[in-house]
Amino acid sequence: MIIKIIIVLLLIFILFNLFRALFIMVSGKTGGRPMSHFLGRRVVFSVVVLVVVIAALKLGFIKANNSPMATTAHTQIQINTTKPHLQSANTKQQLEKQSAYL
Repeated sequence: MIIKIIIVLLLIFILFNLFRALFIMVSGKTGGRPMSHFLGRRVVFSVVVLVVVIAALKLGFIKANNSPMATTAHTQIQINTTKPHLQSANTKQQLEKQSAYL
């Protein structure tokens, strides 16, 4: 449970740095830390989150869901409810035979 809280806090910190960089970009303030500082922090903490998730999976602190469809899979059985009917390979109507000599 503590691992999940750490991951969520890191993700919130990543969003905080992203919005700080956005604020600097929109406001155009140049006195202080540059926008690239906050974007660099975001990238570093994204890598940290990825490493923490992989380590927690390998150490067994969190469990991966192998197949999301496994819990919601339903089997469906098809029942033949159609009535049998006669079919013909010839679907064209027969032309009437007329005699020209009547």
